[in-house]
Amino acid sequence: MVRTSLQHITSSGVTVGYNGTTNYTDLFDEDDLIPVVLRTLLWVGGIVVITMTLSLALGQLLNARFPGRRVVRWAVIVPWAASVLMTALIWKWMLDNYSGLVNRVLLDLHIIDKPVNWLAHPGQAMLWMMWVAVFVSLPFTSFVILAGLQTIPEDVYEAARVDGASAFRTYFGITLPLLRPAILIASIINVINVFNSFPIIWAMTAGGPGSDTDTTTTFMYKLAFYDQHVGESGAMAVVNFALILVMVLFYLRAARWREEVR
Repeated sequence: MVRTSLQHITSSGVTVGYNGTTNYTDLFDEDDLIPVVLRTLLWVGGIVVITMTLSLALGQLLNARFPGRRVVRWAVIVPWAASVLMTALIWKWMLDNYSGLVNRVLLDLHIIDKPVNWLAHPGQAMLWMMWVAVFVSLPFTSFVILAGLQTIPEDVYEAARVDGASAFRTYFGITLPLLRPAILIASIINVINVFNSFPIIWAMTAGGPGSDTDTTTTFMYKLAFYDQHVGESGAMAVVNFALILVMVLFYLRAARWREEVR
């Protein structure tokens, strides 16, 4: 990847020779680069925060005892076990402005007056794609949280009840601190997966209109296969790697990873 970013490669894939930092210079001269990077940070941050928040609640639900709990757990796995591309295509069809289920339901409920082409507007398209990303990320994250909950000894909760601790104080004083390793693992894996998410965006909007819904991953693909700038795409790949590394390190620092390891 690094070698490719430093070479001059023709559109037919022939390596002409060393190109120095020209590919990086051309990449940073791209007008769309800064908006794409900022959109990627919003994409990753928004999806991971929402996924983790919902997973904490869903994990608690799956950990509770109720009739049919095993069936519910299996049902929650389905969005994660299914193909991400298939899920994205299903949601794209559901959002179709002529025959989509979403427009049909909203029209029947008189929430909208006429069909809306949800994926034609960048802001709306990004929100819908973020929802799909949350939808496919929830199962894995919820089961990581569930696994963490099941490692918490029951006698800790019994001691809290004896001391008269409320449910609110028990959750924030016992459950969340003891869930820290599970939350850390789930968050890091989500950051990496969401950052590298290609099928959802490509299947639903292909980064369009223009580059208005591109992230750095789809932007990198377009540089290579649309613009035929293979070396510049390699430079984008290196920048992607640096970005995700920085995000993970920042998260580890914010989560006081060193103290956790000690």
